Amino acid sequence: MLTEQTVENLVNRYIDVSFSVTKKAEAMITAQIGSDLTPDQHYILRYINRVGSCTSTELAEVFEVNKSAITAIITRLWEKGFIQRTRDENDRRVVYLTLTEKGTQYFKNTEERIHHLVRQFITKFDQQEINQFIDSFEKLNKVLIELKEQK
Repeated sequence: MLTEQTVENLVNRYIDVSFSVTKKAEAMITAQIGSDLTPDQHYILRYINRVGSCTSTELAEVFEVNKSAITAIITRLWEKGFIQRTRDENDRRVVYLTLTEKGTQYFKNTEERIHHLVRQFITKFDQQEINQFIDSFEKLNKVLIELKEQK
């Protein structure tokens, strides 16, 4: 059984390491993305690349932000020529978002740099350690989702 002091120490360790890792990783990934995109724009490209086609509403739900924030990101990506908008033939209010050839190529180049970066630190762990870490991180994500749904 965990004592109150043990829990307090674990909470402090978690907060300290979470902040440090998040800031360092975000800065390193941002450096790999370059100045053409923000991390949020890159994650949007990553999502669209994975699913092939989606709507702004879907993006707002997946990324848990309001639709106006997604609209601003989509507009910037469209202005850069990275995504295209296609209206649904049956419902003109629905706009599908897909990557352009330029967007696909830019995403692939950026993703290669990010994968290279992540390989540099992920290979510092043995297979069991990294699997356990990712499993624990995925479990943490699930717990956070459950907590959010309860509120």
